[in-house]
Amino acid sequence: MFEIVARQEMAQGTIISNWVKAPKIAKKAKPGQFVILRANEKGERIPLTMADTDPEKGLINIIYMVVGKSTALFKTLKVGDSYLDVIGPLGQPTHLEKVGKVVCVGGGTGIAVLYPITRGLKQMGNYVYSVIGARSKDLLILEDEMKAASDELFICTDDGTYGHKGFVTDVLKKVLTEHQDIGLAVCIGPVPMMKFCSLMTKEFGVKTLVSLNPIMVDGTGMCGCCRVQVGGKMQFACVDGPEFDGHETDFEELTLRLRSYLPEEKASYDLFQKEHAPGCSCQK
Repeated sequence: MFEIVARQEMAQGTIISNWVKAPKIAKKAKPGQFVILRANEKGERIPLTMADTDPEKGLINIIYMVVGKSTALFKTLKVGDSYLDVIGPLGQPTHLEKVGKVVCVGGGTGIAVLYPITRGLKQMGNYVYSVIGARSKDLLILEDEMKAASDELFICTDDGTYGHKGFVTDVLKKVLTEHQDIGLAVCIGPVPMMKFCSLMTKEFGVKTLVSLNPIMVDGTGMCGCCRVQVGGKMQFACVDGPEFDGHETDFEELTLRLRSYLPEEKASYDLFQKEHAPGCSCQK
């Protein structure tokens, strides 16, 4: 059992942060790696990239958005409750090195994945420009943490309630135009965001890493569910990734695969909400 020792509801309660007791994982985890969690015996296996770790206290931090049945089930877990399973660290860690200047771009909960990578790149001695965005100000997360991990931080909101009104690609283009010596871009967020960021950095000839989130089951490369096309070759996100070259990634195929079970996912989520609605006797 993996106890939740701290919990925070962020972004109007749609995004949840859990600090989970997992000493062995916390000791070995590196930026970019993920864990697979299961709430209970009937729960689905959910992969989440760690947003932070505290090896001394034996804790890992996971941040997720409630988008379906499993994450809704996760949200019911309070401080003192436990996940039945937490497996990790899985995947390849981010290759951190000093390249000079880097730009880190994050959108939505992708900011949680981006944060430890950004911090690691700055610790390596890079000058870090960071661009983070959300639909509106109240959905933005980890602003203070990203500010501390960056040399310059730019904020975007789709509706203009905070920072630049528009998409992260707007500011990314400005940064790339004004700083021709950027050696690396790391772009993590919704698939369309990563796709268009990668198209833009390709125009400027800047190496780009993205973190992919395909459907995943076992996390060891055996099931093949998380396969992605990168550079015309089949890769498994769980063992070869989750980070890949954004210029070589087939985002169209990734998008189609992510949509494979949308009707089933919606039906499952709707049933869960009905069973957990106030006054429902389904669970009694």
